[in-house]
Amino acid sequence: MRKGNQIAGLVFVTALAIVNSSCEKLKARDHLNKGVQAYKNAKYAEAVEHFKKSVELDPTFPTARLYLATAYMSQYIPGAESPENLEFHRSAKENFLKVLEQNPSDKIAVASLASLHYSQAQAIPKLEDKLAKLDEARVWYQKLAEVDPENKEAYYSLGVIVWAKWYPALMEARAKLGMKPSDPGPLKDKKVREELKAKYGPMIEEGIKHLEKALQIDKEYDDAMAYMNLLIRERADLAETKEEYNKDIETADNWVQKALETKKIKAARQPGNLGIVQEETK
Repeated sequence: MRKGNQIAGLVFVTALAIVNSSCEKLKARDHLNKGVQAYKNAKYAEAVEHFKKSVELDPTFPTARLYLATAYMSQYIPGAESPENLEFHRSAKENFLKVLEQNPSDKIAVASLASLHYSQAQAIPKLEDKLAKLDEARVWYQKLAEVDPENKEAYYSLGVIVWAKWYPALMEARAKLGMKPSDPGPLKDKKVREELKAKYGPMIEEGIKHLEKALQIDKEYDDAMAYMNLLIRERADLAETKEEYNKDIETADNWVQKALETKKIKAARQPGNLGIVQEETK
């Protein structure tokens, strides 16, 4: 009889734990809903408190953790050095990483971490530190391309990062050679060209391939076209002959034209612009 009472007691305790767990999960979802509503109304501090409570009530609730990280990220201002702002950045990063502990392939968390690092890099004034932070962003965009192969932003951003790393080196070389940014190339000094080509040539080609991939995903990705123009136009400065230089410049000009035409086509599709389309097709 005593054994039966023990079993009954164990069943009761187990059932009570299940009920309590269910109640906690319901409360967690209630706080999530309230947090989402506050977030939509741009009440980020209030949203954070609801999301924190939701995570506290149900630590295995990835959606709440993702919203919490996003709410912190929404309050982060790149370049601002106040302790509060740096805490927003730290908390956002920490919670996105915790999401990835549960699901290493979470596309939103990976994309957010890439964006977080990139935006931070853009606000850094010292070039050396900026480039180091861009390398961190590059790692996350590469991860994004792995978990979400059809994400055009991942490939586009990888191409932009290549340009951001290469362009300052090119401008420095031009300045040392007494060449203005508007002066036609290629670079006057063969040794300088060879050094830059050895260091940046493979990187530039990789950046062009990333942009090509973005354009395969979206053939009307005019931003990617604009950076194709920049990478190819500036690659021309490393050309060994004038003919090779002119060929790259012509290709870059074609990308400029494609970007402009694509922008017009996309603008013409907007409501109220049908007349423009008809006028241009006459």
